[in-house]
Amino acid sequence: MTELSKVQIQHQRLSKAKIIKRATAIFIGAVLMAVGLEIFLVPNKVIDGGITGISIMLSHITGFRLGIFIFLLNLPFFFMGYKQIGKTFAISTLFGITVLSIFTSLFHPVPAFTEDILLATIFGGMILGTGVGLVIRYGGALDGTEILAILMNKKLPFSVGEIIMFFNIFILGTAGFVFTWDRAMYSILAYVIAFKTIDVVIKGLDESKSAWIISDNSEIIGDAIMNRLGRGVTYLSGEGAFSGDDKKVIFCVITRLEEAKLKEIVEENDPNAFLAIADMAEVRGGRFKKRDIH
Repeated sequence: MTELSKVQIQHQRLSKAKIIKRATAIFIGAVLMAVGLEIFLVPNKVIDGGITGISIMLSHITGFRLGIFIFLLNLPFFFMGYKQIGKTFAISTLFGITVLSIFTSLFHPVPAFTEDILLATIFGGMILGTGVGLVIRYGGALDGTEILAILMNKKLPFSVGEIIMFFNIFILGTAGFVFTWDRAMYSILAYVIAFKTIDVVIKGLDESKSAWIISDNSEIIGDAIMNRLGRGVTYLSGEGAFSGDDKKVIFCVITRLEEAKLKEIVEENDPNAFLAIADMAEVRGGRFKKRDIH
């Protein structure tokens, strides 16, 4: 292995601009989560899932500040993350959890924005989900459940998502005994809203899609995509496993608003073409930027 190769595979230090950008995003995300908890959900006895949900119930039972439990209960998972997932992730997570703990304490005396339980659940879940999604998007976490699920996934025949779901079913169900069963149901609603909001924040509103097209008229379709959609295409060489025929495969990336137009282009030029479209979480680099079309 050359010296250049060794340097390339080593951990790259983040530039000051990237560190500031990441820290700012995590700070804003943690503050938003604190707002969602202390100004919307907690005053109305609605909880979140994960370690935060356990912290809310313990705070309600003992009378101690929510921020204390959030910090102390997440601390062991910080050390797990440091050893198993990486230094940058662990530091980002510790920073986010510290900010969250401080601001939940600061916001605790602030009265609830609304006492309408449904409005509190919906908007609290959305604000909380926006905050958590922002932190995850910039390389951190605000709840140790995800870290525990990643570690348990290595030893159990369940996915990370399934492990988190099992935890949260237990935690949100317990809320029925600590508060009331209607509050437990509102808590499940808040969790679902937060979960979907996290998904939107991580993926972005302008979700991209990848398209794979196999056709005997691949060059005609490719030219039409470039001229009518303003999108670049890549031609890949393929071979049919059954027929053994050489095939030219078109690959391109579009937005969801362009999906219908792409289908129209393919249908016009080859009704028998194979078309597969899939969601993409993120697209960077290359020539994805749309050209002007006339």
